Amino acid sequence: MLKAALLILGALTLSALVWHIGIGRIYDAVTQLGPAAMVLILLPSLLMYVLEAYGWRVTLGTWANGVPFWRILAIRTAGEVVNMTTPTAYVGGEPLKAYLLNRQGVPLVEGLASVVTAKTTMTVAQILFILAGIGLGFWLLGSGGSAGQTITAGLVSVGLLLFGVGAFVIVQRHGMFSWILNMLRRIGLRIQFLEVREQQLIELDRTIAGFYSHQRQAFLLSTGLFLLGWLAEALEVYVMVLCMGQSIAVLPAVAIGALSVFIKGGTFFIPGSLGAQDAGNLFLLSAFGYGEVTGITFALLRRFREFVWIALGLGCLALMTKGADHSLSRK
Repeated sequence: MLKAALLILGALTLSALVWHIGIGRIYDAVTQLGPAAMVLILLPSLLMYVLEAYGWRVTLGTWANGVPFWRILAIRTAGEVVNMTTPTAYVGGEPLKAYLLNRQGVPLVEGLASVVTAKTTMTVAQILFILAGIGLGFWLLGSGGSAGQTITAGLVSVGLLLFGVGAFVIVQRHGMFSWILNMLRRIGLRIQFLEVREQQLIELDRTIAGFYSHQRQAFLLSTGLFLLGWLAEALEVYVMVLCMGQSIAVLPAVAIGALSVFIKGGTFFIPGSLGAQDAGNLFLLSAFGYGEVTGITFALLRRFREFVWIALGLGCLALMTKGADHSLSRK
């Protein structure tokens, strides 16, 4: 019920923004882009997906050699469509990725371990990207006014997030799933699904801990690839603003991209961050000196990009599921 209410509120917020700015003005701005520009603005997100798929592939270790890269990319795209379209705090698609990897011959334990470690390296890279954006925001906008207050609040939030991720890594290194199982037992809650898989959970903990202890180069490489993937968000900002006929420098594009990621991450509890993400993008571009038409057009173009990748993700999901069904029928 709460999710539905938030979704409706978000839709009303976006509708109110569009109505306030003017449908005709927004339509004129969008139609001036042309088909070539609409294709061009999708290229940074394609680069982001490819880099992030490589970042995940690194965490698979030797198991990655048995899975073609295009399949890893397709599996990740399929998993991300679940993350984008379901209210699961962007983690609902992670078990699906491990399941689809298992259909490609990767043991479930190794697949789950790679999903957990890749999510961790991606989050570390995301924090670094957001911190860079906050620093640039302070430098470019100053610390005064509503924009400065928002950035200050963002800095505090990211600091807490960084602490949380650090604690999460420590827990992973000491057996996260075993710890969860023991905590449930201490409070008298025994979940049969977990109890019968205790040995698998212990093995999963060992695999994850082994990655952090013995694959530090892979950890750094994965984090670096994910960071490049996040920087593709800044490239997308740069390309979109240029396609709208506005000028933009590299550093403001990085700041807008990073702060936009922060806003989207902070509103995960709203399905699709509907309304909040769009209002946040409008606010960001206004803070950097762009008009409201440019701001809302930018927000809608990002929605267009999301819809395209949702369609591609659903196609990948259908393809990978079909492949799984065929493999099961052969067995």
